[in-house]
Amino acid sequence: MERVEPSVGKQPLQRRADPRSGGKAPRSSILWPLAMIVAVVVAAWLVWRQMHPQPPQATAPAAPSVQQPAAPVAAAPEHPIEAAGTGAPAQPPALPALADSDSALQDAMAAIFGKAPLDRIFHLQQIVQRFVATIDNLPRQTAAVQRMPVQPVGGSLLTAQDDGQTVLASDNAVRYAPYVSVMEAADTGRLVATYVRFYPLFQQAYEELGYPGKYFNDRLVHVIDHLLAAPEPTGPIALVQPKIVYRFADPDLESLSAGQKIMVRMGHDNELRVKAKLREIRQALVGNPPPRQEPPR
Repeated sequence: MERVEPSVGKQPLQRRADPRSGGKAPRSSILWPLAMIVAVVVAAWLVWRQMHPQPPQATAPAAPSVQQPAAPVAAAPEHPIEAAGTGAPAQPPALPALADSDSALQDAMAAIFGKAPLDRIFHLQQIVQRFVATIDNLPRQTAAVQRMPVQPVGGSLLTAQDDGQTVLASDNAVRYAPYVSVMEAADTGRLVATYVRFYPLFQQAYEELGYPGKYFNDRLVHVIDHLLAAPEPTGPIALVQPKIVYRFADPDLESLSAGQKIMVRMGHDNELRVKAKLREIRQALVGNPPPRQEPPR
């Protein structure tokens, strides 16, 4: 669940940081995916069948035409970009190459997040690639921490004792508060419009990750729905420590995906705030609310 490490002093977040300055080594969190979620899909293409008739013989009836096998047809996107309805200009500015896109994304993030100290929350290198890889991994059992787009949450996991059982301390949620506040303050419409503008780069990174012909926006919406289905425990969350890292004592919680575990670990109130923002983002992306489902408790 999380490594046991010496406590690290909290650093104030009031200072406005240069959004182009570098970050430190990564660890884990999902709040850049939550904050920077903005969607799209390129239109599907169709390959038409072609007929190649055989030339007629002089003394025989014309031979029937021979139908060539149809080329594979890419599946249409489930959540096309047109549903976002961001009112983007008819001729948007030209995009940089994916390998050279960090500067443009940093400028866009600075416009969205205002005075937030971006270099102390986000990794500002390989922004698109980190975002795509993290979104793809959140529904899995593990997510590669070296590819996370956010800086590590400060301090160590906080625990408490409850009736002789080690539990997740309520104060542990404070560690996530700066990330949640930045996410809530971001204008959802601007987030989605920025994502739509840069979507071809997200799509390219997704295909290079190993999904040619698949649509990243479909994956994004699926992951949002997956996070919205995370359980919302209200009581003490028991922990065990079989080795170095803590784990959830409840096997149902321990079997959750990497993304849903982070939702639970950030604390009940933070989880509800994050889910409220995710619903706004999803609504802006696809034009309709997520499927009705009560998360397990």
